[in-house]
Amino acid sequence: MAGATDKERLRVRTGGRAVAVAAAALLTLGACSSGGADEISLERGESGMLPAVEPPGPEGFDNVDVAGVKIDAPDDWEVQNEGGQLCLTPPGQSACAYGSVRLVPEQAEKHPQSWPKKDDAFYDDDGWADDTSSCRSLNTAASGNIGVDKATLTSDNGQVFEHADGLKSHHSVWSVTCDNEDTFEVRMWFLPESDVLLYVWSVDAQYSSVYDEIAASMDSTEYRAGR
Repeated sequence: MAGATDKERLRVRTGGRAVAVAAAALLTLGACSSGGADEISLERGESGMLPAVEPPGPEGFDNVDVAGVKIDAPDDWEVQNEGGQLCLTPPGQSACAYGSVRLVPEQAEKHPQSWPKKDDAFYDDDGWADDTSSCRSLNTAASGNIGVDKATLTSDNGQVFEHADGLKSHHSVWSVTCDNEDTFEVRMWFLPESDVLLYVWSVDAQYSSVYDEIAASMDSTEYRAGR
């Protein structure tokens, strides 16, 4: 899909503000004027709720958006807004590759196989990517010529994560083992009814808490109002 390109260079903040973690709780949900019971059960979750993370404040982050979905990008991460999706890349890495975070509205709608919505792939061992053939470890991400041996969903089936707008996404984490025995982790936050995907392509462990802060800041209110 054609789209305007807006590249910005933002300052890095490798230190993190502390992430406040609330106690896990089950949520009883009522009807919602914008979606109905089915949407609520999918997007706000029925079980396995991940402890909530407070959205980050403005210090050390800059608010960016695509198609009305907003997130906070760490200073000095490279931000690419192209083709209807955002990509946040940490310093020193190739754009949209190792360590990067992708925000994609209308992900399943525009994907030929409706990934990751079809058959609830976001909770399948092999649902970590639409193409699961290539290793994404730090040592192999650039080459793309190392295969994948196996993948395991390490998060609980039914785990959800609360965002700044109050919606709760399906949150999945995978551990993937490559043919050369390298391993890497993939993280996904997915709203199946709103069809919004937030995705860490291959986790850089030093930014583990930063990924949660970015996810906590996501606000799809404007995007959903326009659908």
